[in-house]
Amino acid sequence: MKTNRQLNLTATATIESPTEGSDKGLPRFRMVAYTGGAMWLEEWEHPVVVDLAGLDLGRLPKPVFLEHQRDVDFVLGQTDSVTVVDNQLVVTGHILGESPKAQQVLSLARKGFPWQASIGARTEQVEFVPEGETVQVNGQEFVGPVEIVRRAVLGEVSFVALAADDSTSVQIAAQRKRREDMNVHNSATRAAAAEARRIAVIRKICDGFSEIETRAIEEGWDVDRTALAVLRASRPQGPAIARNTAGRFSTAQLLEAALALTRPQMRPEKHYPADLLQAAEDQFGRRMRLRHLIYLVAQANGYNGRSYIDASNLRDALYYAWTVPQQTLRAGASTLSLPGILSNLVNKELLEAYQEQDQTWREIATIHSVSDFKTVTSYRLLDNMEYEEVAPDGELKHGTVSEEAYTRQARTYGKIFVLTRSQIIDDDLGAFDDIRARLGAGAARKFNSVFWATFLNNSTFFTAARGNYISGADTELTDDGVGLQRGITAFRKLKSPDKKRIGGAPTILLVPPELQFVAQMLYQSTTDVSGTANIHAGRYRPVVSDWLSDPEFAGSSAKAWYLFRDPAVLAPVAVSFLDGIQTPTVEAADLDFSRLGIQFRGYFDFGVDLAEPLAGVKVKGEA
Repeated sequence: MKTNRQLNLTATATIESPTEGSDKGLPRFRMVAYTGGAMWLEEWEHPVVVDLAGLDLGRLPKPVFLEHQRDVDFVLGQTDSVTVVDNQLVVTGHILGESPKAQQVLSLARKGFPWQASIGARTEQVEFVPEGETVQVNGQEFVGPVEIVRRAVLGEVSFVALAADDSTSVQIAAQRKRREDMNVHNSATRAAAAEARRIAVIRKICDGFSEIETRAIEEGWDVDRTALAVLRASRPQGPAIARNTAGRFSTAQLLEAALALTRPQMRPEKHYPADLLQAAEDQFGRRMRLRHLIYLVAQANGYNGRSYIDASNLRDALYYAWTVPQQTLRAGASTLSLPGILSNLVNKELLEAYQEQDQTWREIATIHSVSDFKTVTSYRLLDNMEYEEVAPDGELKHGTVSEEAYTRQARTYGKIFVLTRSQIIDDDLGAFDDIRARLGAGAARKFNSVFWATFLNNSTFFTAARGNYISGADTELTDDGVGLQRGITAFRKLKSPDKKRIGGAPTILLVPPELQFVAQMLYQSTTDVSGTANIHAGRYRPVVSDWLSDPEFAGSSAKAWYLFRDPAVLAPVAVSFLDGIQTPTVEAADLDFSRLGIQFRGYFDFGVDLAEPLAGVKVKGEA
């Protein structure tokens, strides 16, 4: 049994002109708040039916608010009747408010604004009907799975600008004495320039919603009404019941998944469960816009401004989407985090972009985790651990470990990318895509730049004295296999400083792109150029790195090549990641006060150091 959840039922409402002399000339409203049917609602796993027989109507009159705001300026009036008629919830009352907010409701309605009605109720008992079972409620039969709200207590009534049910509407008729001030056909008197601007903005808002665009232009809709229509078209049909306990998916998860659905290039099915994607599509469709996201998050955090985000209200909307006002927190309202939603999405896209870049470095490196940015000292595996014959007295000799050491250290690399005010207003998702390319691929490029610059600066790491460096005209890597044989021989002769043979065999042939095809032939072909059997076939797997011959790096060469053993045994390079995190991180942040927009900072904590000189040999490939 699930209890103490808040219900917001939204449905039709009308406000009617009074007859002369009645009710002091006050406009009346009438709401058909609920028709008794099943509803698919946000955060509920199954269809929901409210049992009107168990709805406690409470004491009358009920206050009537604007957007559920209980401040005096948002009081519109009060109810005088709440009844169940023919299994429908019907509410009537008067508009009493004289505040600017109340007059704005009347004024917008005169111009055709489609106000919605919302009735708040608290759940006290919910019954779950399993799949296949049937239940009779409100004179109708329902087949499970379905959730039946058996008992609930009516709270208050509100007019709202946006509800889940696109079919709901409010038509407001004002008092007769004010009718002369109405200007329903104001658009007919607008200047041609103003009309052109209206149409241009409507076309921008309605990108992908051609039917709404046509209707908005032909019927003279203003920008707010058009924006609300587009928002509704992105959401499912049917009355909405919102509950304050966590459902299977949070609103933040649904919004993040909805934005991901607009970006097939990130392959959202790889990052989100199928039922979450379906729930997001049911709730918001596949046309979530960046401005829509900002508005929905800001609204959840207490923003009650215009739903259409443009230059005039972007700062206010971002303030509520980013920094939840203290009054909202004190009121205990549910809040969302725009930084969290955007950061989660970008990090998933960043991972894709990062992994799409060159990962060749993994073929020759060992990976370590470090807990901070301090220098770590590691000792090379140049030990004297070969067993010796035990003397007659049974004494075992102590092995010695080489004190030749190298240091490792992680450092931070980062970049900031700004989504500008104009890009947000233009709903420029192409600019948003740049975050993926610049902060994801950019991190991989920086890592590769550091890795290969460190690796190629190896003149004191690969030396003739160590035996892991050879040169000469006969070391060129050619398809006759002569140079390769010299490299293999050098590898086989590797010895530790105490002259102990290392043993083992190379498995990796690391080459620049200029030697790629020779390396592949030596690996794949069963015969050499003379037709003789190729004894190297299948032995030394080619690994090609474009960085090896890049002239921008000191130590680069188009002729030098390397033979390495499996890095799991010994690796020439050690890579250190802070806390073992092998991918960059992106965080969203608001810009400073002097600028409007959203900034994303990407950072990556890693270090690259040369490690084990006996992991392999470097071959100059020339004299």
